[in-house]
Amino acid sequence: MIPTSAYIGLPPPLADSVVQTKHFFQALDNFAKVFAIRPGERVLMLTDHLLDTRVVDAVVGLARARGAQVRVYAEPNSRVTAVPEPVKGLLEQADFVVSTWFCSIEDPFCIAMRKRGQRWVKITYFRNLDLLHTPQARFPNEIVGALCRATARRYPQGEHFDLRFTDSRGTDFRIGFTPETRDTMLASNRWRGVTTAEEPGCYVHYLPTHGPNLWDRTAVRNDHAAKTPMSGVIYPQWAVGFAKPFEERIAVRFEGEYVSAVEGESDEAEILRDMLVGGRMIEGGGCGFNPKAPRHTVYPAGSNAPGALHFGIDLAKPSDYIRRVLPDWEEPPVHMDLVCLDATVMAGTNTLIDQGFLCALRDPEVVEIAARYGDPVELLEAGVD
Repeated sequence: MIPTSAYIGLPPPLADSVVQTKHFFQALDNFAKVFAIRPGERVLMLTDHLLDTRVVDAVVGLARARGAQVRVYAEPNSRVTAVPEPVKGLLEQADFVVSTWFCSIEDPFCIAMRKRGQRWVKITYFRNLDLLHTPQARFPNEIVGALCRATARRYPQGEHFDLRFTDSRGTDFRIGFTPETRDTMLASNRWRGVTTAEEPGCYVHYLPTHGPNLWDRTAVRNDHAAKTPMSGVIYPQWAVGFAKPFEERIAVRFEGEYVSAVEGESDEAEILRDMLVGGRMIEGGGCGFNPKAPRHTVYPAGSNAPGALHFGIDLAKPSDYIRRVLPDWEEPPVHMDLVCLDATVMAGTNTLIDQGFLCALRDPEVVEIAARYGDPVELLEAGVD
């Protein structure tokens, strides 16, 4: 019998000595563009004791090379749910903020600072300097931005519509948009395809993998009291903090923004039931936009491959399961991300995602931009498992 290892029908990977230096400098160029620090600026890094210190050194080195000043403030971990009072004075003095903290996106003080023009880079996906050697780190920022813009163009203009999520397991979940909430959400820098921290008030991710959410509270100007019409059921394939996808079809039902029931008989269903009931949807389809992000890596906050979705739920109470299994998770035990890798998403009658495939990958503008960097088919559709 011929062993499987004897079959060689595909080329071996190119040797590191051939590609490593080229790849590394591609990643460094992305890094330098995203961290658009200017001469004379005051940079504040909000970090934690679990962050690779080389990441701090990289940002400090770039800032010094540009004639900027850097301060570093560290908490024991990144699960900071509100800006500590002693830090607010430091934040008020900063022009540019680099943060690992969970509260960065929704804390009212952080939002107020960005409204004053402060520029932010969130580094959830850059906790280890060795990530600079990954395919997603060197994937061109410009293409990620083009994918975001092309997806935004598929949201209907000037009309009420539903954002509808379905899949073969039975998911059928809808979020209602008005012309105003649509325009408000899509006005953000990330939906306009700006992946670098250049614009006043911007908030970007590095590595540039996690694009804008298909719905979140930016649609209602971060008004936590505002109610967004949504309802239905989600059958997640997986969730952060679980070693592998679920074998059982587990139903997570919603009444409005809140989880009303979790149906299933497995141990995982019981864990999710205890965790999720009463929780509130805050990210209705966090979406990946980097074609070289690994599709089946859902830690720490959902897959960042194009068309892969995660639904962020703020929990009604801290989860003991999260505290046991994810003691060093970057997010606090009052949050959970449910993962769907094969959903279809419709905005009105327009398809955003078709069974996990982000339709913008074949948008003519995106393909044209990708062609500047290489073979657009390889760049856009040769994904990473």
